[in-house]
Amino acid sequence: MTELFHKGPKLLIVNLRNRMISSHIFLAILCVAGCSSDLWTQEMTLELDPANTKVEFTLPDVLHTVHGTFAMKSGLIHFNPSNGSASGSVLVDVKSGQSGNSTRDLKMHKEILQSEEYPDATFTPTKMSGPFSPQGSSEIQVDGTFRIHGSDHPITLVIPLQISGSSANLKTQLVIPYVQWGMKNPSTFILRVSDKVDLDIAASGHLIQDPQSADGKVH
Repeated sequence: MTELFHKGPKLLIVNLRNRMISSHIFLAILCVAGCSSDLWTQEMTLELDPANTKVEFTLPDVLHTVHGTFAMKSGLIHFNPSNGSASGSVLVDVKSGQSGNSTRDLKMHKEILQSEEYPDATFTPTKMSGPFSPQGSSEIQVDGTFRIHGSDHPITLVIPLQISGSSANLKTQLVIPYVQWGMKNPSTFILRVSDKVDLDIAASGHLIQDPQSADGKVH
């Protein structure tokens, strides 16, 4: 009994200290949860780097498959994971298109793309959906309008997204039914090519979180 009497104050101090530690841990958890919640209500901006972005096209024909590239001029996408809003634009330089064959490229620009008259292709996002994570891997769906050859076309892109710190990497694919969209089919009696062209896009950029837009508004 005497030993317990002497240990009583020590036990009381230990219990108080443990309770204080538990309280601090609980407050820290609440703070982290609150910060994570704030991330979901903030508008974010994804700025793509043209120098680290590849836009590759593939056009099958009966003899062999034609591969080529386009250059991206700029890419700036604003989005809010909490309400799915999206805006901004991705601008591709149509005149930069090349397939490694100057004769073929001249015909492509003059007769099909008519790039002197329509020098740019633009994707304008309007909505995003799917589980988004501000760090690590996500796969989101982005709806928007793709403008090429002077006409607008609604499209939906599935985008695997990898974020590490403020760095972001993404990939997506798009099938363009260019004949259906009003462009000429270059097929001849001898040479037959597909009426669709595949685009593969791999881009890198930076993710910026805007604390001024926690109200979910898109600017």
